[in-house]
This record gives sequence, structure tokens and C-alpha cells, in this order.
Amino acid sequence: MSMFCYQCQEAAGGKGCTVKGVCGKTSDLANLQDVLIYTLKGISIYNLEARKKGINVPYTDLFIMESLFTTITNANFDKEVFMNRIKEGIRLRDEIKEKLLNDNWSMPEDIHDSAIWTPNSDEDIIDKSHNVGVLNTENEDIRSLRELTIYGIKGMAAYAHHSYNLGYEDKEVSAFMQKALASTTDDKLGADELVELVLECGKYGVDAMALLDKANTSAYGNPEMTKVNIGVRNNPAILISGHDLKDMEELLKQTEGTGVDVYTHSEMLPANYYPAFKRYDHFVGNYGNAWWKQKEEFEKFNGPILMTTNCIVPPKDSYKDRVYTTGAAGYDGIKHISDREGDNPKDFSQIIEHAKKCSSPVEIEKGEIIGGFAHNQVLTLADKIVNAVKDGAIKRFFVMAGCDGRMKSRDYYREFAEKLPKDTVILTAGCAKYRYNKLNLGDIGGIPRVLDAGQCNDSYSLAVIALKLKEVFELEDVNELPISYNIAWYEQKAVIVLLALLYLGVKNIHLGPTLPAFLSPNITNVLVENFGIGGITTADEDLEMFLG
Repeated sequence: MSMFCYQCQEAAGGKGCTVKGVCGKTSDLANLQDVLIYTLKGISIYNLEARKKGINVPYTDLFIMESLFTTITNANFDKEVFMNRIKEGIRLRDEIKEKLLNDNWSMPEDIHDSAIWTPNSDEDIIDKSHNVGVLNTENEDIRSLRELTIYGIKGMAAYAHHSYNLGYEDKEVSAFMQKALASTTDDKLGADELVELVLECGKYGVDAMALLDKANTSAYGNPEMTKVNIGVRNNPAILISGHDLKDMEELLKQTEGTGVDVYTHSEMLPANYYPAFKRYDHFVGNYGNAWWKQKEEFEKFNGPILMTTNCIVPPKDSYKDRVYTTGAAGYDGIKHISDREGDNPKDFSQIIEHAKKCSSPVEIEKGEIIGGFAHNQVLTLADKIVNAVKDGAIKRFFVMAGCDGRMKSRDYYREFAEKLPKDTVILTAGCAKYRYNKLNLGDIGGIPRVLDAGQCNDSYSLAVIALKLKEVFELEDVNELPISYNIAWYEQKAVIVLLALLYLGVKNIHLGPTLPAFLSPNITNVLVENFGIGGITTADEDLEMFLG
């Protein structure tokens, strides 16, 4: 095989991509991503020792965080980015090592190869890429736990990076990411120790999402119940996708007064819920659906598109020249908007000038969708919700958070939502909601039957809501609540959300449309026996199972 990757739900054959990624990444790109992760492990081995000695090499935490972020599914397809990051990582690793040696640190004789290998050319890096991949760990269960941890910290890094952009940083989260990376090189750690590491990953996942919640709400206010326009106006416009709200803020400021409108796409939809963004008259609403419909929707938008994070679908030539990337996102041959320098904002003038020359978007739908039900908004409705539960108007909540994807099997989630009894409410976050957020499911006493908390990281809000309801109903265990979990997953941000929920004690979570390929049979059994993790079948069978 020329590559091996099974970090996302679309792993070929439910086992792994071995020739080319279903996401579109080539084998040489996949292999370079493996080398970058390998390099981060070497940096982490040294930096853990440096932390003990109080030695600090500036930029280390940020470099590791950003590098992990670039490797998540559909984020960056630019081989040059990864080649340069590997070289910079080797330089950074050796700088930390040198400082340790100067402080009388003795290097262990059995130190891992990731800490000492040194390429002399691009060819050396390419040669190395064939020997450091996932399958380099032969024991299937150890490999499964190591990769589960790696994918968890990849998602964690994405959320931590958004917080960092808003001036919030948790050094303990960074320290854990490095501990996790280094731990995957330690052959003395068996399955029991690695299971503990996975659960610890969930703990820091909660911390990372709580910090991002604080960063977002401190900067832009608490999301509030909002009707979002899904039609268009007759002005040139920019479409912004991804997750980074700092990019959203700077784009809105720089487009103000230019005659260029701004629309959100996919995971940027929840930007419409924040009070700080509502003051911009040229912020029109949301255009389109989940990430996997890009090829159809970007074609019709007519204006330029800004990808702030994943998920990028390899673009068609017909609109490729209208796509821009920034931050951790990247693609060969696509214009990249540089990072901020100091306190200066990113410069979006190029994309704004491009927009002015374009036609207005083609209208693909009309109407409104409602969202903005993060924990603060829902808790203002707490009395109403509690009374509806006590009166029997609401019999059960279904958490249907997570990701959407292109597989036909994901029609299951639309069907499941349509067939839910009228006395149930859906709690959602992430792009999974696009399967049902435009259905007319009605309300219960004025409470919409689909409560959208926001982006995938806002699954934290759903946990806060559940814990608050546990308190209100004076229950001992969050699992006693009338809440069922039927979650769709796709990539690594969903993995850290899952681990966070497990850490918080949530059990009996059902994952679909397939269980992760990186879970070995034995590790799957551990999750089933200890946490009640399950898959999905058909909408009818699962409704009967959930509703008893």
C-alpha cells in the first residue's frame, strides 16, 4: 500500500485508505502528515523534560497546536506546508534538545527515534514517510488506543487554536497534548495505561471546549435565539466557511461600507447567533448546507469563498480561482491569506477586491432557519423546559450532534428526525444538523423541536445543559435524565467531543453511520462494556430501541 489512513468515518471499505484518501489527499501528502506527527512526538519528548526544568522555548506550544490542526481531515492539502513544517519542527526539536544538554540533562540511551532522526534533504523526509505511519505499531489494540489519543488531541488542538486567536490559552491543555504525543512512543505503556490516557484526553477536551466557550462569548456575547435568513440579496458577496470566529470578525469589519455582503456556509452558520455580528447590515445570513455540498454550492455562489478551517473538498477548476484559505487550511494552487502579525488583523483586501468584480449569488433557497440555543439561551428557558417535562409535553431529548458527510447512509439521520414522536426535542451542534434543521418539525409550547447550540465545539453547551437539568431534577446521575444520544461523527473534532462526553460520565452513546475504523474489536468491547457505546441500525429499529 502507498499510504494508510483511517482517521475519519469515510475510511475506504470501513478499514482505511491505502492508495488515495476518500477526502482527496494523495498518498505522498498523507505520508508527509505522518512524518509531521512523528516529528511532533520528538519535540514533545524533549519539551516535557524542558518543562520540568523550567526551560521555555517560545513558540513550541503554538507550533505543536497548529501542526496538529493542519493534519485533521479536509483541512490542508498543500504538500509544501507539511514539508516546511517538518523542517521547522526538526529545527525546533534540536533547539530544545540543545538547551536541555546545556542544562546538564543526560539523554537516555533508549530515546525514541522521533527525537533523534535528522533528514539531510527532502528525499530523506520522503524516505522516512514510508516507515513512520499508523501501521508501524504492530499490536492492534495498542495501535487503536494510540491513534484514538492522537485523533483526540488533533480535535483538541483545533479548538485550542480558536481560543488562542481570541487571546485565551490554557498551558495545561498544551502540556497534555505533548504528554499524549510522547506517550504514544513509549512501548512500556500497555492497554490499561493507554485507556487511562484516553480518558484523560477527554478531561482536557472538556477544558479546551470550556475555554473556547469563554473566549467566544467574552468576545462576541452569548449566542441568542435567532432566525437566520437563507435567501440572498443582489450584491456581490463573500462566503465564509469553517469555524474561526476571529476571522469572521475581521472579515466583517473590513467589508463594512464596501458594498460587499457576507454569508456563512456550513460550520460558520452559528456566527449568525452572536450579538456582536448582528450589527453588521451587510451580514446577510447563511448560504447552502454542510461541507460536502461545496462543489454544487460554491459554483452557484459566484463570489469568492474563504475557508478558515476544514472542511475543504478538492475544488473544481470552474471556481478554484475564487477559493481562498487562511489559518490551518490550505490547498495546492489556492491563494492563502497570511496569518496575523502581532496585533494587526489579517489583510482581507485581496478577497474583498475580488468580490467586487463578481456577480451576486444565485439563490438556491428561501426562508429562515432558527438556532442560537447554546447553554446560556437554553438556561433562560429552563423553567419552561422543566415544566414541559414535568407536564409530559416533552417526553425525551435526543442529542443528535456531530458531523455530516456525503455517504448515502447518512439519510438515516433525516429519517430518524422525521420519525421522532412530536413530544421529543432534538439537541444538536455541528454540521450534522443540516440533515434536519430545515424540516418543519414544529415546536412544543413555543420551544422549537430542534435546538441548535452551534458549532461542533458547542457540543460542550449540550453537556452543560444536561448537567444543569440533572441538578434541577435533583438526580444523582446524568444518565437518569430523559436524554438519548444518537451522534453522527466524521473527523477528529468529533472524536474529542466523544471523549469529553465519556469523561463527563455520559453513557449509552450511539455513533454512526459506522463505528470508527481505528477501534480494534477488543477496544470496541472495552467501550461497549464500560460506556455502553453502540452503533446504529435503521431509523425504525433504533427508535424502538431508544423509546423502549
